[in-house]
Amino acid sequence: MKRHIMIEIPAPCAFINSNQRIHRMAQAKLTKSWRAAAAQAAANVGALTPPVHIYAHIWKPRNGRYDPNNLAPTSKACVDGLVDAGLLADDSVEYVVGPDHRHGGIGKPEIILEIIESRTA
Repeated sequence: MKRHIMIEIPAPCAFINSNQRIHRMAQAKLTKSWRAAAAQAAANVGALTPPVHIYAHIWKPRNGRYDPNNLAPTSKACVDGLVDAGLLADDSVEYVVGPDHRHGGIGKPEIILEIIESRTA
């Protein structure tokens, strides 16, 4: 059966923006935090049947212009967390389509991963 799940990942720290020019160690710390938060949020979901399509819905605390695609480093860390949690064996193109980035809305800072299995089990 094809599954459609939502995984809510509250922001453990600042979003990682591809336009930022920060020291690699500072970025590594942010990446580690997002990856761990995603793994924790997905801990009880169970393995998915690949390939899956992932939409990353970005929620920001205030209104303002931004490009959701610039937060790809954040969603990449989250997808790596899904692998850590055992949802996927890998995050290569054989397993994952996306993530496609969307503006989620104004609210508490978080990423909600919408995951849709592409094939039936």
